[in-house]
Amino acid sequence: MGYRTGKRVVVVGAGIVGASLAYHLARKGAQVTLVEAAELASGVTGRSFAWINTAHAGNDPIARLRGAAIEDYHRLEAELPELQIRWPGALSWGAGAEDEPSSPTWLSRAEILEREPNLRHPPRQASYNAEEGALDAVQTTRALVVGAQAHGATVFTQTRVSGFTFSGADVTGIETTAGPLAADVIVLAAGTGTVQLAEMLDVSLPIEASPAIFIRFKTQPDRLNGIISSPEMEVRQDADGTLLAAEDYLGNAPHNQPDEIARRTAQVIQHELHGVISIELQSACVGLRPVPVDGVPVVGYLPTVGGVYVCAMHPGVTLAAIVGRLASEEIVTGIASVDLGNCRPGRF
Repeated sequence: MGYRTGKRVVVVGAGIVGASLAYHLARKGAQVTLVEAAELASGVTGRSFAWINTAHAGNDPIARLRGAAIEDYHRLEAELPELQIRWPGALSWGAGAEDEPSSPTWLSRAEILEREPNLRHPPRQASYNAEEGALDAVQTTRALVVGAQAHGATVFTQTRVSGFTFSGADVTGIETTAGPLAADVIVLAAGTGTVQLAEMLDVSLPIEASPAIFIRFKTQPDRLNGIISSPEMEVRQDADGTLLAAEDYLGNAPHNQPDEIARRTAQVIQHELHGVISIELQSACVGLRPVPVDGVPVVGYLPTVGGVYVCAMHPGVTLAAIVGRLASEEIVTGIASVDLGNCRPGRF
């Protein structure tokens, strides 16, 4: 690639959000360097249920972002054909689904069984969103990084940030274990690690590390057609028979360790689905989701430190494509996005 004349932007964190930012920035002509302390998608991205879910119970301050999230993923599919996103739709029932202000479709028990004939105990009714999908978060992250590199981005893995360089009150670069990197803008997109990076700048960000358990099983294929979210289980199945489940984190007690949660989840799945003759645990792990205390993403420039842009959110998978696009436009053009107005770090 030839020399690029755009802004020099260093993105810290190569999960799905950081990778999306790097891709969109590079595509818009920025000189992008992506820095990751471990490997691509090695944090919560690799431990995510990865449901592209636009539903939200009650008042939603980021409804416009959620509402456009799926459209932005379809745009990415056209730009990056190697993306592997499935759009099987999602069935939901229980308290969360009942509270949704505008569920797209309510299905009867008979209609539910038409979509998911292997359900042993279908509910009387369920909310169905035909547009929702799921992705392989690790594969998607890698595809975004490859796309960024095709537009001239440089990628450093196994590279930790040890400090920042300043000119007055403005940050002009970062110090890393691979050496210094100069930049016009530093983007902190390191998930829960964003809090520690901000603390190095004497900035406190109220972002909590919210644990959840992600489980992978091997079982018979074609047990599920789409995504199921119910009081009993949150599950989906890939074409190869891999069944993925998400569970709440219940603490550090021995009976609540990930493998024990997985064992109980497997029993529930066999109780709820026909034809699950065998179910073999492949992995069970805890992922730490970056959840701002008010539940709203933190996206924008720090108000007290020049040249530092923060991008931390949950749900990261759902919002990665649209926030990557909007944030990169802000950074490259200097024009604030109306759609990100509720997300600014200055609100704290």
